[in-house]
Amino acid sequence: MSASDTILLKDAWVHPGVLSVLTLIGPDVIQRALAQLSGYRFTPVAFSFGWVAYSFSNLVLAVGNNKLMPEPDFSSILINGRTGYARDNHSWILGRILRDFEHWKPREVELRLEEMLKSVSHGSNVGPSKDNKPVPTHRTRAGLCVSIFRADPTRAFGVPVTDWIYYSGLATAVVQLIVAAIPLILHDDWVILLVTSAGIVLAFATGCLSQWRVEKWGYRRAEKTVILTRGNGAQHAVVIIGDENSPDLEALANADPKGSMWTRFFTISLAVLWIAHLITVVNIQQDPWFLMLVGGIGMMHNVMVAGLPRTPEAFGIPLVFEECILDRKVMQTLMKVEERHPRLGASMLQTFFPGKLYPDEEAFWEKKAQEADKRDATEKAAKKASVTQGSPPNPAVITPSSPTSLV
Repeated sequence: MSASDTILLKDAWVHPGVLSVLTLIGPDVIQRALAQLSGYRFTPVAFSFGWVAYSFSNLVLAVGNNKLMPEPDFSSILINGRTGYARDNHSWILGRILRDFEHWKPREVELRLEEMLKSVSHGSNVGPSKDNKPVPTHRTRAGLCVSIFRADPTRAFGVPVTDWIYYSGLATAVVQLIVAAIPLILHDDWVILLVTSAGIVLAFATGCLSQWRVEKWGYRRAEKTVILTRGNGAQHAVVIIGDENSPDLEALANADPKGSMWTRFFTISLAVLWIAHLITVVNIQQDPWFLMLVGGIGMMHNVMVAGLPRTPEAFGIPLVFEECILDRKVMQTLMKVEERHPRLGASMLQTFFPGKLYPDEEAFWEKKAQEADKRDATEKAAKKASVTQGSPPNPAVITPSSPTSLV
């Protein structure tokens, strides 16, 4: 190796020219991190590599369909708990709520499921062992687990709680500023601190766009019951019984927000500012490794934020657990659900049993449909009579043993 090659290699490591390239990688990570943390009045998303590329991709989306939220990264369907109509879920937060269910599911659900798995495993075997004793198999799935939740009446929808993931963004920004201040302390180089501060401000500004809140929770209110599940063969079905103050989760699953000209203007302005930021980064010759460290810290934080599980409350959908219904067989689970919540079990029947049923099963569901129709007709007549008399109808008292009507 010649002396000139040695000098060139040394210069490449002392003054790396990849900073401008690093600002263009990982825009999808930035978008998911923003989707996780946006919706608050202040959104602490870390400044990292990928922001320039994200600003351009976001510009295309804003000018086109005017949508900021990403597509769901976890496939699921949403079923109307009364009509049984099933649709593909296009809401990112509903997909994440179902994806993270193993993380936030109530303790009772976990215990019931473990008990059922042990029971199923004990009742099955793979054949005799050497001493002619049956060898039980360890089952990892058992029937269908239906977890029923109600909208929390004490908390408002669209107001996410702050958790440690949220506050970690603030801590990351502080660490980045400390690292960027080292060149200023060592040899009075303030450029790294200036570039880092500008990047943090632009990142926070992007997360504060009101369009994020509109896409997450800006839908009409409707008292509906819906089921979130992965479909036929899934272990879990999450039932959410809403009230009059709950958002229409069916409309949310369609994910068809209405944008604004303000969002387009602000997105274009941010893209221009990120270009100016990129030009500044390209021309940094002194202490570039500190800026790379700042970007690396932010990238690690954004990767963590984009993938970590969160609770429904952190997504602005507060829920209260009601009960867990579980059986060895999926059909038995649906029948139990129908006994407790008329029409709810029937609404999932077509999804989990799209084929022909046995005669006794058909008779059961036909009988339950007639009972539900009769109950609805009675309630409708009572409501009509109360309106005619000018007095409000008496609210039904729900007891643990009485079936619950669904809206």
